[in-house]
Amino acid sequence: MPLPESLASLNLSPATLAIHADEHLCDTTDIAPPLHVSTTFRYPNSPSALVPFEQPTADSPPLPFVYSRLSAPTSTRLEATLSALLNGPTLVYPSGLSAFHALLVHVNPKRLLMTGGYHGCHDTAAIISRLTGMEVVPLSTPPRAGDLVHVETPLNPDGTASDISYYASLAHSAGALLSVDATFAPPPLQDPFRHGADFVMHSGSKYFGGHSDMLAGTLSVRTAEAALTLVGERMYLGATMGSMEAWLGVRSIKTLELRVVRAGANATALVKWIDSEMRKEGSVIANTVKLVTHASLQDEPWLKEQMPNGFGPVFSLVMKSEEMAKSLPSKLVLWAHATSLGGVESLIEWRAMSDTGCDRALLRLSVGIENVDDLKADLLRGFEAVAAL
Repeated sequence: MPLPESLASLNLSPATLAIHADEHLCDTTDIAPPLHVSTTFRYPNSPSALVPFEQPTADSPPLPFVYSRLSAPTSTRLEATLSALLNGPTLVYPSGLSAFHALLVHVNPKRLLMTGGYHGCHDTAAIISRLTGMEVVPLSTPPRAGDLVHVETPLNPDGTASDISYYASLAHSAGALLSVDATFAPPPLQDPFRHGADFVMHSGSKYFGGHSDMLAGTLSVRTAEAALTLVGERMYLGATMGSMEAWLGVRSIKTLELRVVRAGANATALVKWIDSEMRKEGSVIANTVKLVTHASLQDEPWLKEQMPNGFGPVFSLVMKSEEMAKSLPSKLVLWAHATSLGGVESLIEWRAMSDTGCDRALLRLSVGIENVDDLKADLLRGFEAVAAL
């Protein structure tokens, strides 16, 4: 949904758009966004205003609210804000995997090129493969016309980044399409459309929700025509976000930039400290940590252009042993041992609990917005306790 001219003409920053991009859709005087829970809406009273449904086009006026599986006031407000922030028409879904499913249904690729990343996407792809015969091949496979190249960057669980422009050029030169899962680098850290992506998806449960209380997914496209097609497909797939979740998203998105920039800076500082300590022979971190991975440790020339505003708030540690990896979370006070990421609190996960394919000595850390010195001190106490085992 395009911004009203009154806002579009002001050339507002993303931080400001996150607060104001949906206000023109509110028909009350509430400052805090209201929550609409109705699933159905009254038709006009006047017989002359009753117009049979026709498939909308990009030039059609906004559809009236009829039934919430098609659209609803609260989710429409969330989509308006996300469309402004993600620089492309954006639809919301009940989860990140439902957004990925919608992407695969929409594109219906002959082959999906994908390596690593969130294991749930691989499981969704396996279901589609069973239904359609879609092949899933490694990302290093030369693409062909009809393929979908899917790149997750930064990568789950290690937080390292891939060159979106490179994969866009590779895909488009072969007649393929590029989708980017940018969950680990939400605005303002990364804009995949700027580097050639055709589709951008997010697990909105993470940074768009931001408080570990909302399940959501988003899918962004380049054109209004593609968005309308996705709206129709979503209606019949039944992948509609609930109003409560949409309201949580409208609430949370307003602080997105503040949270992401703070958490990303915290993560980068912690990674720099751990990496430095690993180089000191005999330090407690050198004796317990085998590897630390994060985009801030990469030095490729394209990275600064792709992520000019900092790096993601997630990084990984590979400990010297599985026992150390399983023990460290229990020695911490400020880091909750739990899966997921993107909340205001810091989380640490022995990743094998939810991803059976990962290194069993790997810990994934999702850094929150606490004071970074407090987080560092807590980790140091944990490393010391583990070293003494």
